[in-house]
Amino acid sequence: MSNRLFVALDTPDLAKARALATKVRHHVGGIKLGLEFFMANGRSGVRDMAELGLPIFLDLKLHDIPNTVAKAIMALRGLDPAILTVHAAGGRAMLEDAKAAAPLGTKVIAVTTLTSLDGSDLASIGCSGDPHEQVLRLTQLAKDAGVDGVVCSGEEVAAAHKLWPKGFFVVPGVRPAGGVPGAFGGDQKRVVTPRAALDAGASILVIGRPITQAADPDVAAREIEATL
Repeated sequence: MSNRLFVALDTPDLAKARALATKVRHHVGGIKLGLEFFMANGRSGVRDMAELGLPIFLDLKLHDIPNTVAKAIMALRGLDPAILTVHAAGGRAMLEDAKAAAPLGTKVIAVTTLTSLDGSDLASIGCSGDPHEQVLRLTQLAKDAGVDGVVCSGEEVAAAHKLWPKGFFVVPGVRPAGGVPGAFGGDQKRVVTPRAALDAGASILVIGRPITQAADPDVAAREIEATL
């Protein structure tokens, strides 16, 4: 993958998503469509976005009993996204069934610990240790289960890559150098710059608001691409 920058189009508005993707298409390697987009537009919306010719990262973070997750993934057949996410916390059997149900060309990526969570958040849901330990624990689980890789923050990707040299690492919560903290929303707590994430072992970077909320999304994407 020559361009490892994926733009997150987190909007329920199909026309807006298409317009943004069209503006930045020459400076990104793919587009991420999340739960907000999918709930509003469904399969037909994903197909519409696929017409732009960019790889689709379908970020649904599936998390349920193994049989339900497998059937949900089978129900996506025909869309065949390049990347599909499930939650590592669903357990080994769920991860194994998710991979078995996915199309051959789709990478199944396990979400370790959401970048919106810090140590106190994890403690509140009964997870001992800090986010770093939890990410590595779930990375090992994902590796053992036979999925393709994990989602983790830039702070953990170096250690995760060392644990799983052949894994595929998706790093969200990336913010360009010189950005104003909180300028694009405060829900991401563990963030790094795009260059730092790649140097640490990221396979692809997911960037949303620094591109989509920029005065000129095309220029913003081009400037980030230039740092890579």
